[in-house]
Amino acid sequence: MTTIKLHNTKTRKREDFVPIDPKNVRMYLCGPTVYDRAHLGNARPVIVFDVLNRLLRHVYGADSVTYVRNFTDVDDRINETAQKRKAAGAEGTLEELIHERSNETIDWYHADMDALGATRPDHEPRATEYIAQMIAMIEDLIAKDHAYEAEGHVLFAVDSWKEHYGKLSGRSVDDMIAGARVEVAPYKRNPMDFVMWKPSPDDLPGWDSPWGKGRPGWHIECSAMAKELLGDHFDIHGGGNDLMFPHHENEIAQSCCANGTDKMANIWMHNEMLQVEGKKMSKSLGNFFTVRDLLDQGVQGEVIRFVMLSTHYRKPMDWTEKKREEAARTLQHWAMLTADVESTEPDAEVLDALADDLNTHLAITRLHKIAQEGDSGALKASAQFLGFRLELVLGAANVDFRGYEAALMTARSAAMHSKDFSQVDRLKTMLLDAGAKVQMSKDSVEITAGPDFDPAKLEELL
Repeated sequence: MTTIKLHNTKTRKREDFVPIDPKNVRMYLCGPTVYDRAHLGNARPVIVFDVLNRLLRHVYGADSVTYVRNFTDVDDRINETAQKRKAAGAEGTLEELIHERSNETIDWYHADMDALGATRPDHEPRATEYIAQMIAMIEDLIAKDHAYEAEGHVLFAVDSWKEHYGKLSGRSVDDMIAGARVEVAPYKRNPMDFVMWKPSPDDLPGWDSPWGKGRPGWHIECSAMAKELLGDHFDIHGGGNDLMFPHHENEIAQSCCANGTDKMANIWMHNEMLQVEGKKMSKSLGNFFTVRDLLDQGVQGEVIRFVMLSTHYRKPMDWTEKKREEAARTLQHWAMLTADVESTEPDAEVLDALADDLNTHLAITRLHKIAQEGDSGALKASAQFLGFRLELVLGAANVDFRGYEAALMTARSAAMHSKDFSQVDRLKTMLLDAGAKVQMSKDSVEITAGPDFDPAKLEELL
């Protein structure tokens, strides 16, 4: 059996991965807070842990992995959008509008991540579905003197876990207090104590609890959902390195104290952050964009995935226009090499690279070599293993839209005289339904393939 080596953030070492139960390898990834579209940086952990999920299933069996990624749907920004819609006259209660907004953004998230070739996890729990489990865990922590109630809040007592708190991030409690930007509240026993339950204002929904109407803190959500779906102690917990402290540190404290374990997960994995053209992505710099922004510009999901995987997950990833162009050319070349070719088996060196702490950069380097050697069957199988759908790349690359553009121009010209635009609307709707992008100006029509383009849907158009 292939030995997988993974870098464990907690031990700062690369370790042989030995599952607790080889028949049920369990992995938890912190998912999005669903208040808006996923930005490009949000996609990186999804793609990284999708590759790990594929590797684990290859080694241990397709049905021997349980992969969980949550949705945080308790959030002030979700509430704010719902309140604005309510004020604008939207029908339904505020609770219904909040749920509607969460559903909307979750649907967006699924569509965007599907376009990147990411397989959906086995479980995608929503925080709002696990409030009872959160309350039960908080009650247990209070009973064990690891938490306390103060002015309608319930806080975790960091001093009760002081010897262990900070092991993941490598900081002592005293050092954290000295340099921390934490909420200074009179009801806190220690500045580092963090909220597990807080009151809800009268104008917002909340849940009944032993401490009054309120809602959970962020950290307790993941602890409760992971326990319910993966047990007290599981194999791998992942996320971006911005979550290492305080989120993951607080998860460990809560979970270990509530469950009576010395570990929450055996291995902690964190991907590095993303930059754009060498700079941190931010709205103030004008280089902030969502996954959907790129998809709507005609950048294929396979291209985004390729650029992401070209850099090792523990190194900062720099999204550049040059990398995007090179990725598109490479994928089109591979797609043409593997057209009408039977997939064989993934290349052994590709698998070895992935087993070495997900070295996707080395795996892609090997794919280039396989392409040069002309082993199209192995190239196709290896690319598929990394999640690249070359048939989609080929479909988008090979369609000649000139005939469709001419038909649309003719229909529009006729409509300008007849004032009947039904044929123009029909053609445009069919193109859009097939996933094409249509840009019409006074003198021209330009049609390009969108990220979800399906050429089969256009066969009866002309």
